[in-house]
Order: sequence, then C-alpha cells, then structure tokens
Amino acid sequence: MRQAVSMVARLGFRLQQLPSVLSRQLSCAQDVLRRTPLYDLHLAHGGKMVEFAGWSLPVQYRDSHVDSHLHTRQHCSLFDVSHMLQTKILGSDRVKLMESIVVGDIAELEPNQGTLSLFTNEAGGILDDLIVTNTSEGYLYVVSNAGCCDKDLALMQNKVREFQNKGSDVGLEVMDNALLALQGPTAAQVLQAGVADDLRKLPFMSSAVMEVFGVSSCRVTRCGYTGEDGVEISVPAAGAVHLATALLENPEVKLAGLAARDSLRLEAGLCLYGKDIDERTTPVEGSLGWTLGKRRRAAMDFPGAKVIVPQLKSKVQRRRVGLMCEGAPMRAHSPILSTEGAVIGTVTSGCPSPCLKKNVAMGYVPYEYSQPGTLLLVEVRRKQQMAMVSKMPFVPRNYYTLK
Repeated sequence: MRQAVSMVARLGFRLQQLPSVLSRQLSCAQDVLRRTPLYDLHLAHGGKMVEFAGWSLPVQYRDSHVDSHLHTRQHCSLFDVSHMLQTKILGSDRVKLMESIVVGDIAELEPNQGTLSLFTNEAGGILDDLIVTNTSEGYLYVVSNAGCCDKDLALMQNKVREFQNKGSDVGLEVMDNALLALQGPTAAQVLQAGVADDLRKLPFMSSAVMEVFGVSSCRVTRCGYTGEDGVEISVPAAGAVHLATALLENPEVKLAGLAARDSLRLEAGLCLYGKDIDERTTPVEGSLGWTLGKRRRAAMDFPGAKVIVPQLKSKVQRRRVGLMCEGAPMRAHSPILSTEGAVIGTVTSGCPSPCLKKNVAMGYVPYEYSQPGTLLLVEVRRKQQMAMVSKMPFVPRNYYTLK
C-alpha cells in the first residue's frame, strides 16, 4: 500500500536504478522538509536521507540495500513510516460515513479488526488505498498514504462536514503519533519482550492498545508492507525514540529504509499507489476486487459502484499482472509487447529480486494476456527480451494467523 517512490540501490554486483523521486538527494530544500521524531536517530545510524512526499526519510543505512532486504526476510527490520497519515473517525455514525467513501464492509469488522480498503471516485478510479481498523475505543483508526495526504484529508473532512450538516454524529481527528513498522519472521519474538499482552493472540490485521517497552498508549497492529509477519506501532511522538532505541538493542533488529521497503513489497506483490494503481485504475483492473465487501457489492452503495461491480463478472480490458524475466531488470514505463511485437501494455514497477535472483515486475496487459505462464516481450533499454506472466506474490507471504 504506499505512494510511488524512486531510489538508487545496489543489487548484487551491479548498481541498479530503482523507480525517480527518491533519487533526489537533499540540498537547501532540506530545511522545509518535514522530519519525523526519529530524524536524528536516522542520521546517527548513517541514514542516507532523501526527499519523499515532503518528508526527509532514510532511503538506506550503512548496510547495502540488498543486505537490508535479506535481513528483513531472515530476521526483522525497523522502518520509520511516521510520514503516513493517521486519523481517527469519531461519532456514532462513523461507520456510515466511512462506507460512503470506501469499498469495504466496515460494519462487519469485529472490535480491533482492520481491513485494507480503497477510496474510489464516481468513475471507479482508486483515489488511495488505506487500512481501516474498528477500534474497541469507539473510533475508526485510519492509516493512508503520505503522498495522498492532502486529497485524503480533504475527502474525509468534506464528508464529515456533509454528514454533520445533515445532523449525523461524526468527527475527525488527525493524529500526530509516530508510526514504526517492525517487520520480519522474528518481529513478534522481539516485541514480546517489551509487552505484557500475548502476541500469539494478535493475528494478522488485528490490533490492541498496550504499553511497549515502557511507552504507554501504543496501538500495535499486526500488519505491514513486506509480506512478512510483523507489526506497525502507532506511538506517541514523545516516546518514539525511546521505543526505537529499545527495539534496536536486540541484535535481531536493524534499521531499514525506503529502498528495501520498495523491493520487499514488490516481491510480496503489493501495490504502490501512484505507480501500480491510481485514479485511472479500477479495483478490478488492479486485481483488488477482493477488497469489495460482499454486502457492499450487492448494495452498490459506494463511489463508482456502477462501474466497478459489473467488472467483477466481465472480462475487463486490462489487468495488473506479475512478470518475471532474466537479463536486464524491467523498470516502470517499460513497454510490454506480445510475442508478435505489438505493444500491449506497460510495466508499472520493477526491480531485481534479491531473494529469487531474477527480475520481477508488475504491469498492465489486456485480459487475454493475463494468464500465468503467458510468454510476452518487454522492452528494456531499447532491446526486447522474453518475460513470463507470473502469479503473485513472487515470494510467499508469511502473515500470522491463529492456528
């Protein structure tokens, strides 16, 4: 789930160019960029800071991008994602309000259960992806993309005013918490040492408020953007450095930046907003039809439903697919061609996979070319090379579910 990024990262013996916003190193503009509570900690650990969505964030640290990526898959890494927009939707009509702007079934969520959902427009396009949690504290906890902050906040605030003008009981509060993501197979083991709650009872996409390594009022959600088990911790800003420092005292934990975050999510087949999905993409075209709640499909009462719901039963003109190839890595905007040489689509994200030692990518092709195993051509550096449509995720996801 997150805004399109660009960065430079070293993969193996070759310097590989990852997608172009993040490759802009900071200069005099640094003074106007927003800083997370962990900014000084990043610098102290050798963080290479870049501009992203108006924030100064680490693209990587002293370890190479590949080492950081693999450490996350084998141990666990700590990511600073405090740039994400965190909001509370309040009031007795909060569910009705949220369902007026997203495609998911928010009413069916159990206390402290969350779901990935989508803001959509009346044309069926995706305005952003977000996670909505139905907290037991009487509000909806919403996390959405930093790059879409202005439009997301305007969308929610306008809808709140609209509902209030009709007499509904709703409100919105923007949170100033930091947000830390601890991701990897040993994340729960590391975190368990600092909490009294039994994390074995906290499955994927559920959350609870708890004290974490002495910092009270933290919301721990079992989720992430790497495909691995892990948590995102919404922590009061004043306690963020203490919490990060406590986690880093465990040798299992290393800091990781935006470069590793991007390649990890791509291996896991997860979309990057602004690259793989956008306002010109419907959920069905983006292979995200599963986010539409069954009840919502029947009621057709979300923005763009008249466009989106019929697509569920028909063959859409294009679909998001996974691609794998040998040779030069596929990059965003690389043309996708049929084996006869006709241009049929475009790559939206791509990079060499540190785990598979192959090149992986996502892109859009006509429905008839979307079946796994279909052979295609991809144009890279003005040369055509063979590629194959692949199932996603490329690397198995390891989310924690109750046995």
